[in-house]
Amino acid sequence: MHLCTYEHQGQTHVGWVKGSGIVSLTRALGDALSAHQPMIDLIAQWPQLQPRVQALQDAEPDVLLDQVRLLAPVPRPGKTLAIGLNYLDHVQEAIIGETRTVPDHQVWFTKLANAIHGPFDPIVLPRVSTMTDYEGEMVAIIGQRCRHVAPERAHEVVFGYCVGNDVSVRDIQKRTSQWTLGKSFDTHAPFGPWITTFDELPDPHALDLRCWVNGELRQSSNTRLMIHNVWAQIAQLSQVMTLEPGDVIFTGTCSGVGAAFSPPKFLQVGDTVRVEIEGLGAIVARCQAEDPED
Repeated sequence: MHLCTYEHQGQTHVGWVKGSGIVSLTRALGDALSAHQPMIDLIAQWPQLQPRVQALQDAEPDVLLDQVRLLAPVPRPGKTLAIGLNYLDHVQEAIIGETRTVPDHQVWFTKLANAIHGPFDPIVLPRVSTMTDYEGEMVAIIGQRCRHVAPERAHEVVFGYCVGNDVSVRDIQKRTSQWTLGKSFDTHAPFGPWITTFDELPDPHALDLRCWVNGELRQSSNTRLMIHNVWAQIAQLSQVMTLEPGDVIFTGTCSGVGAAFSPPKFLQVGDTVRVEIEGLGAIVARCQAEDPED
């Protein structure tokens, strides 16, 4: 099942994407979903609401996909966490002259709420840097409140998966050992286009991942090549913090980022970035300059 958040005629809905149409779950489920965080409400109540959603199998679409603006599936997640250096080929490629080895432990950073962005909305290139980069990634969405989850049970707490782009401003990222600033510029965490629910993808570790810039294939890998798979990531995070419904996890990128080319191929105004993952769909963004008045 593909579940999305979309804007139509000035109103925000959550919906079930069925082919070229969308069934509005905001209308169908009524007071079960709040106006403030309807997707998080849907995720948190999924065991109770899933039968009501499935009963809409034969419902006519309320609107066509090409008539709406798709938003980030979870527009305001409680936490957005991202793992770095999680594909061996990415660890081994030199980033701005830096050489690295496989870390002894998982490397985590946050992407702040202002970075969350729609799957087809433009990426803003900040005026303080000329070193904005792309990182195609699979994104996991947490489905239930959990703590101290064993790796063998981590699949039980996942609601579903999306396509993401961990946009990174390299010079800001590299100024300190903490990457949050370089990873949290406005618009720099696009994901979507929808959540593919876990029942359609019981094992997320065998999916082809590709990223193109202006039609040039830059990244091509498979999620089976993660150093720490999704289950290990959830186990690690849940040792530290309580994970909540709707929390977002960017699961790492492979080789082929712009900073690794010689000379580097950083994003430019007018570039188009497409990230596609087998079974999950694709997100596409055109790059634009930051408004000088912002």
